Amino acid sequence: MPSRRSFIEKSILSAAGLVTASRHLHLPSFGPTGHTDHLVISTWDFGIPANKSAMEVLERGGSALDAVEAGVMVVEADPISTSVGIGGFPDAEGDVTLDASIMNHEGQCGAVACLQKTLHPIQVARAVMERTPHVMLVGEKARDFAQQIGIPKTNLLTPNAKQAWKAWKANNPKWRAFSTDISNHDTIGMLALDKLGNLSGACTTSGWAFKIPGRVGDSPIIGAGLYVDNEVGAATATGTGEEVIKICGSFLIVELMRQGFSPEDACKEAVQRIKKRNPNNPELFVGFLAINKSGEHGSFSTKTGFEYALFKKGENKLISGPF
Repeated sequence: MPSRRSFIEKSILSAAGLVTASRHLHLPSFGPTGHTDHLVISTWDFGIPANKSAMEVLERGGSALDAVEAGVMVVEADPISTSVGIGGFPDAEGDVTLDASIMNHEGQCGAVACLQKTLHPIQVARAVMERTPHVMLVGEKARDFAQQIGIPKTNLLTPNAKQAWKAWKANNPKWRAFSTDISNHDTIGMLALDKLGNLSGACTTSGWAFKIPGRVGDSPIIGAGLYVDNEVGAATATGTGEEVIKICGSFLIVELMRQGFSPEDACKEAVQRIKKRNPNNPELFVGFLAINKSGEHGSFSTKTGFEYALFKKGENKLISGPF
């Protein structure tokens, strides 16, 4: 889906006086009455079944928070996916480690990182948000916490993922950087707007395939891989998390929407900042997805190939995003 707009005016975007271009300053109506229909939006083609589960929650009158949790759990439990949950490719030592975050309309959030042997890290992230005074738990102690709240251990390394790791290991006796193309970064990020006009989001991944053990990307970092502001909108990211972290990508997009950018324009501005920092890396992939309080949605990525799923007004469809 090619971009159909061009930059037409400039706006002061921060207290620091940073001037940037806004293609379409439309100042959406924020607040409880500013939304249209409830909807769910998520990254990649596995967003289609994830959206279906999330929309079932919304149609029953459930909250956006319950919807995004239920939605991403579908992908976490799918062994076919090699980048989320069970079946995800392991790190360089053969261990599957998971990252996840969740954020509700009240600005509360929870996250886990480097979590092992847990089928649904998003459940643990929500428990961190609701049952502790913290935002993030990591590693072995995060697994201990999951066990304390009754989540059993699960072997996440499937035969397919193990075989892929062995093949990679045979050609990489010493760790080296894996490619940063689209095939290696299929995080699911999901955003929802419920019937009350409230927003929530979730993001979950097994991260960079064959990564250095201990690596954490953007997905569990609030403001990077996920951010929700119920007065304005929400955003999520997929791709090379290190670059998303460097610009606080999802927070940036929400703040741009606060200044009047459309969701697509805000995502494009975030992508342009990443491209500017990486002028000599044409293979770098990052994609952003956003919705605002009015229910408008948009995306943008560094290169072709990014798709996202939208479920709205009874239709659940896959959309090719602009780049």
